[in-house]
Amino acid sequence: MKALRREQSPGLAKSNGSRVAFFGGSFDPPHLGHLAVARAARTAFHLDTVLFAPVGAQPLKPEGHTASFEDRVAMTELATAGEPGFAISLADAPRPDGRPNFTLETLEEVRAQLGSRCTLFCLMGADSYFGLTDWYRAPEIPFAATLIVASRPGEPLDAMQKAIPHGLTLTASADTNKSEGGVRFCEYAITNTAGEKALFYVLPDLDVPASATEIRRQIQQDSDGLQKSSPAALLPQAVAEYICTHHLYR
Repeated sequence: MKALRREQSPGLAKSNGSRVAFFGGSFDPPHLGHLAVARAARTAFHLDTVLFAPVGAQPLKPEGHTASFEDRVAMTELATAGEPGFAISLADAPRPDGRPNFTLETLEEVRAQLGSRCTLFCLMGADSYFGLTDWYRAPEIPFAATLIVASRPGEPLDAMQKAIPHGLTLTASADTNKSEGGVRFCEYAITNTAGEKALFYVLPDLDVPASATEIRRQIQQDSDGLQKSSPAALLPQAVAEYICTHHLYR
């Protein structure tokens, strides 16, 4: 695969009022759970684009990733191929200065590239959300882009509130439960100490039993190679084939 440069960011272009969700993560590997989250968000929030952005260096994962950045980008491209509105962004590619990729800084860069007329969301899974308090300048993130969190089914609001960064409060909207295109979502408001408010959305019904950590573990233990039963059943076929061809996670 040819060398990737940070400034190459497919999917990032000046926007004339479009709705874009930034979906960052390791994607190590990208699995059906990632696709389910992105599809639900695309439908519920009428998104024009979901930007899948494999991260170069996560501050909270100093040990790094199992697959290289180039392999993770390649697998994510395969996973999203043919999906309307799904694009790859290199906005979170490894930084030339070696610094970690901080979500707030990346969102600010994405916002600058897309333009002020774009409605920018930040899409994440429940596991990422519940670690939000440890993120760099976490209280500013919900105001840099509207958060959409794919929650576990039946996740109580109390648990969501406890994960809110210090200095922020989470309250339910008057009409909390909504639905678009058959996808249910919940609307809340986040308020900071200055009294500023930002919308906050939860997708509460997604239950795809796919974990990248578990997929990697099963591949390591599978002496016969990646089988179609498990964990290949949790991967897009093209991703499973890529993993086999490049002998990843062995």
